[in-house]
Formats: sequence, C-alpha cells, structure tokens
Amino acid sequence: MGALKKDILTQFLIESLLLSLLGGLIGIALGFAASAAIDALVEDLVPVVDMGTVLMSFSFAAAVGLIFGIYPAWRAASLRPIEALRYE
Repeated sequence: MGALKKDILTQFLIESLLLSLLGGLIGIALGFAASAAIDALVEDLVPVVDMGTVLMSFSFAAAVGLIFGIYPAWRAASLRPIEALRYE
C-alpha cells in the first residue's frame, strides 16, 4: 500500500533477474560438473569449456529474466491496491 509504480516495477524486475541469474549459475555449475565427469569417464575425449560461451549463456539467462519479468512487473504495478487485495 502506498508504493510507487516504479518501486513495484523495480522489485518485480530484480526478483525475476535474480531468479534467472541463479538458474544460469546452476546451469553453468552443472555444465562444468558434466564436463569433469565426461573427462573422468571417457579416456580419449577431452571436453573444453569456452569462457565466451559461458558468458553468453549467463547473459542469455539474464535477458530471459528481464524479458519475461517486464510484463508481470508492469501488470502488478498497474493494479490498484484494492484490486490486488481483493484476491488475497
């Protein structure tokens, strides 16, 4: 109650961005673990992890979080407080 539209928008966008970045970090960690497991299991195969690809995937995760967070953030910021509380 009483929050400004930009404050609500910022809160929703930060939440979606953090969730996406956390998912990106988990994915990167799983990728490194998988490449280490492949390296240990397969004798003639040496997996190579390119840092450019890692940065690109992390950036893509952040972009997805922002893109798919904008509409819900805008919608929540546009609600009147009485309408938002009605469904609680």
